This record gives sequence, C-alpha cells and structure tokens, in this order.
Amino acid sequence: MDSFLPSPDCDTISKTYNGQIDSHLIQKTNEGYREILPNLPRGKGWMTEHLVQYQGVWLTPNFALKGLMWVHDHFKPRSTDIFLATFPKTGTTWLKALTFATVNRTRYGFADHPLLTTVPHGCLPFLEACPNDLDGFPSPRLLSTHIPYTLLPNSMTVNQSCRFAYICRDPKDVLVSKWLFMNKLRPKELAPISLEEAFELFCQGISHYGPYWDHVLGYWKASLETPEKVLFLKYEELKEEPSVVVKRLGEFLGHPFSLEELSKGVVAEIVKLCSFENLSNLEVNKSSVLKLSTQIIIDNRHFFRKGKVGDGKSYLTDEMIKRINEITSEKLLGSGLVFGS
Repeated sequence: MDSFLPSPDCDTISKTYNGQIDSHLIQKTNEGYREILPNLPRGKGWMTEHLVQYQGVWLTPNFALKGLMWVHDHFKPRSTDIFLATFPKTGTTWLKALTFATVNRTRYGFADHPLLTTVPHGCLPFLEACPNDLDGFPSPRLLSTHIPYTLLPNSMTVNQSCRFAYICRDPKDVLVSKWLFMNKLRPKELAPISLEEAFELFCQGISHYGPYWDHVLGYWKASLETPEKVLFLKYEELKEEPSVVVKRLGEFLGHPFSLEELSKGVVAEIVKLCSFENLSNLEVNKSSVLKLSTQIIIDNRHFFRKGKVGDGKSYLTDEMIKRINEITSEKLLGSGLVFGS
C-alpha cells in the first residue's frame, strides 16, 4: 500500500472554512446557479424553508446546490485524495474522527491529540463547504462529502483513483436522528417539523441529499464494481466491532496497522479516543460551534446525541416501521445489500 503524508492540520482547515472567497473563481458558478435555480422543483425543507431537486437529488439551494456546482466547475481532484462520503446522520462525525486519528497516528500523541480540542468536522472539511482553492493542502487530502456518487464529477470517480470510505445506517435511525438534528438548526421563524411530517418527507425521498436509498445504493454499487476505490461500511458493524472496522479502514486508506502497533494496542487507543463517550464529554464539543458558512453555524454539542443502534424504534409507530421496512425491501431488491450488521 501507499505511504501517505499527514493530512492538513486543523488550523489550515479552519482557514479554508473561514477564508475569503475568490470572486473571480466562482463567478461562473454563481451565474449558472442563478440561471437554473428558478426552474428546479421545490419541496419542503427540514432545516431551511425549502429544498430543490437537482438531477433527482434534493439539496439545500444556497449551500449544497451551489457547493455541488462549485465542485463540478472548479475542484481539481488528485489520485491520492481520500473522501469520507456519507448521507447526513449516518455516522459522519464518528467516521471523520476515526479516519483523522488513523491517518495521523504517528503525528500526534493521544494525550494532546487535536481531536481533544477540535470537533472532527474541523479536522476533515466538507468538500462542498470549501469554495476556496484546496491546492495548498498536502497529499493525501482528507475531505468529506454528502454528495451522492451519481452526482460526483467524472474527474473524481472515473478519471482519477480517488478513494471513498462510505458508511450507511438503518434508515429508521437515520430518519429520527436527522429529524431531531434538523429541528435544532431550523430558524425560529419557521415552525418545527413534526415527526409525522418528517416521516412522510423522508419516505418520499425529500430530505437533504435524498432519497436516502438512492444515496446508499450509488456507493454500494460503486463498491462492488471498484472495491479498491470505494470502501462500504455499516454503522451497526462499526458499533459492534469498532477495532475490526478501524483495521479495515487503515488498510483501505493505505495506512495499515503494523504487528507492533497491534501488540501495543494502538487500534484500541484510537477507538477509545474517538468513542462517543469520550468525544461528547469534551469541552470543545459542549461549548464551541462549527461555522460551515455565513448562514450555517452549528453548536458542536448537536453532533453528539446518543449514537445508539435501533433508537429510531423508540420514536416511530409500528405502522411507520412497517412502511419504512417495505420501502427498504423494495428499493434494495436484487442489490445484495442488507442494512444492519
């Protein structure tokens, strides 16, 4: 496997999030955005007033759609790039922490690790949230994205050997976690969304980067066709055997654990550092915020709720569970994919 250089430090990434946007670089994107936006179908938003449907995918207009267009217009991928791809609320925060700790395990000690003072999202930025030039990032660049595989430019999926680590989760848990999370970010002038309304929207596919099942299947099929480029993980398996999954992740990232590291318990230390119990109790994740854009500022504590498997059943009625299970069976029929461990 390749020997990778360390990822950018958190200070560099922070500057990427908060730096000044080059108006000349994104002028083309803004013009294209203004041209297509009025003609896109609209659906009710969870965090914003509405979502727009672009090439079959539901996106927030001012953030996700514009970010996607920027990626297509300006992003220059490298063959060494590594992307953590997720649908929102499927384990993004946890996977970011594990990946950052795995790749940088020889760079930082566990006693003074950046993850102790920086939310994982501050160490691995969202691609669609970074309109600045990323050429200054050393290789391999560690980035994350919610963009469905089918919407990624060919320069990322075909013409380069970029690698993607993807994690999925039972849709019932995704729905409930997303509903609770988005209501916390919903502007006060907009009435909260009820669980019943969120359920109907989710089943219709109207949710950020949805439909959920299409998002999952896109990366699942890519993992079957090019397993050396797409690693497909399940949240439930990560919860059940985190050390096993971390070792798989390290191997895939080109950063396999040596026998000496295994004997010294390095994997266990990474799992402990990145555990829900540890991260959720850190001061930075209790009192600080993450600024994704001028409009999107999130309290870090909102990224840590329960992190449990099966919690969705505590909120959904039997009828809701039956309907989601039926949709899931229909959508996944013949794919070979089954949710859960």
